Amino acid sequence: MSSSAIRHDWSKAEIEALFALPMNDLLFKAHSIHRETFDPNEVQISRLLSIKTGACPEDCKYCPQSARYDTGLEKERLLEIEKVLTEAKSAKAAGASRFCMGAAWRNPRERDMPYLTQMVKDVKALGMETCMTLGMLSKEQSDELADAGLDYYNHNLDTSPEYYGDVITTRTYQNRIDTLSNVRASGMKVCSGGIVGMGEKATDRAGLLQQLANLEQHPDSVPINMLVKVAGTPFEKIDDLDPLEFVRTIAVARIIMPKSRVRLSAGRENMTDELQSMCFFAGANSIFYGCKLLTTPNPEENDDMTLFKRLGLHPEQGPSANIESDSALLAKANAKKDKATKQFFDAGAI
Repeated sequence: MSSSAIRHDWSKAEIEALFALPMNDLLFKAHSIHRETFDPNEVQISRLLSIKTGACPEDCKYCPQSARYDTGLEKERLLEIEKVLTEAKSAKAAGASRFCMGAAWRNPRERDMPYLTQMVKDVKALGMETCMTLGMLSKEQSDELADAGLDYYNHNLDTSPEYYGDVITTRTYQNRIDTLSNVRASGMKVCSGGIVGMGEKATDRAGLLQQLANLEQHPDSVPINMLVKVAGTPFEKIDDLDPLEFVRTIAVARIIMPKSRVRLSAGRENMTDELQSMCFFAGANSIFYGCKLLTTPNPEENDDMTLFKRLGLHPEQGPSANIESDSALLAKANAKKDKATKQFFDAGAI
């Protein structure tokens, strides 16, 4: 049996044993498995845009978009399709291959569905992969988005079932599993991961990954977020997670979900280049790319490209690891530095 064989029967004890490996052994195992399936020097790049910001009725304790917390976030209505397309074109010009659209909703309303499906069709017409995160979906809504051509749907499990009630009370863990089932049944790809550093125990990080790996089909993308502590949210003063525990989480995710894209999501602004490099070696091969993720900062596009060059990495389908030679891409990235807006979605909230 190949070391990257797909399994859906992981026990928590097995996963905890992986977390407990000496770091060198864990990284070697994860990187070896990563090389069996992926180009180890290729990173898939996504851009995430908030198409409707704030006033969410949910009580997720990490999220500045919840209407229950005073975080100073300015609320915005659903963006016009033309504004979404402008951002999608900019993202493509800056090197993104996937465009993700997020709305701070418990679930989309039926009156919004025609706008959402048109957004999907128009962004796909640009030649980009499409992804949305809109909260819970019914089977009918999943079918509508799939029929419009949506490639991916994001809906995170956030944490383990045991710790979930300490994070969110307004929707159940089963609600999240049901949405993922509806998405799969509609033929879309699943993007689902979680957030670490929310005060959970090591066994909860193992429990989160167990839930993801034991789904009937592994998520196609697994975003791993480091909590970004936002003033006004209940988690603003939680102790920081040891960065090496974050690396371990990436490595174990790669081992037990060998064919999934593992994405570095929220929290990268506070990560050193060295920490991100360890994550890439451990099997992370996707990032959110752009100047800002709504209320939380994200590394500038040209900073990411500089790091890629230093590490010899290249974007998915990129012609070369020498990104600096692409003057047009660099010019676009530098121009974006002066145009940061509040429109970029908080990856920690999905």
